[in-house]
Amino acid sequence: MQPTALAAPQELDPVDLSRYPVHEPGSSGWEDAVRRARAQLAADGCAVLPGFVRASWRDRLRTEGEAVAPLAHYETAVVNVYNTDPDPSLPADHPARVPMERGNAFVARDRIPAAAVVHRLYPQPAFRAFLAACTGVPELHELADPLAGLCLNVVGDGRSHPWHFDTNEIAISLLTRAPEAGGVFEYCPDIRSSSSENTADVAEVLHGRGGDRVRRLVLRPGDLQLFRGRYSLHRVTEVRGDTARHTAIFSYSTRTGVVGSAVRTRQLFGRTLSEHGGSRAVRVDGLLD
Repeated sequence: MQPTALAAPQELDPVDLSRYPVHEPGSSGWEDAVRRARAQLAADGCAVLPGFVRASWRDRLRTEGEAVAPLAHYETAVVNVYNTDPDPSLPADHPARVPMERGNAFVARDRIPAAAVVHRLYPQPAFRAFLAACTGVPELHELADPLAGLCLNVVGDGRSHPWHFDTNEIAISLLTRAPEAGGVFEYCPDIRSSSSENTADVAEVLHGRGGDRVRRLVLRPGDLQLFRGRYSLHRVTEVRGDTARHTAIFSYSTRTGVVGSAVRTRQLFGRTLSEHGGSRAVRVDGLLD
């Protein structure tokens, strides 16, 4: 028996529901989309849902991002691949001893208007249920973090987001504006695991010797990306030109009440709130970061 078609809530209007019927769980279209995403994640650590946002909504998606981009916290810093403090006790060839310049910026959730497409989509139950199915978990919850649950990543001319790992096991992002040149997403699928840092291979990539392990992905505005960012080393290459690269980042957890650490929150947004004083971190393992 086919599931009864449901009326899509207004929050889902921007989604191409003919290709991604997120409002009809269990339908053949929903199952097909979930199956494709799961297969891509299993094979490559990354799944792309091209044209997730309909073409008629992409101008609004872009202009809303452009409106809040000036509110981003910009900071140029010398970091390592784990975003940890320098540790001279580590061996000289350890990846954490390789310095890189980070020059991207983030707009926090509390500075993105509630009426914005991405802000309306982020908490939508049907969207979260669809993402949970695609990533193979029972349920995804919004972060309790008022800054990091949803944010806009801005990478401008001459800047990049160097090699790093995410704190969330699965990263979910939506490209809202493509740069004129550069800004290519590069990644090394599952280069580490929850039980092994695999520092030798990570160091090879950092020194430009990644070879076939490094994969490149050119995303287009409206593309939704699901990515095993906790275990897959990745970066955004240097952007060139006057058009900055904008990406909305949706952060969820399989647990309720999760907030980011105060240190990491200050790195990303330049400030913390009272919610960041506790110990409800996003970490799901004992890896460096």
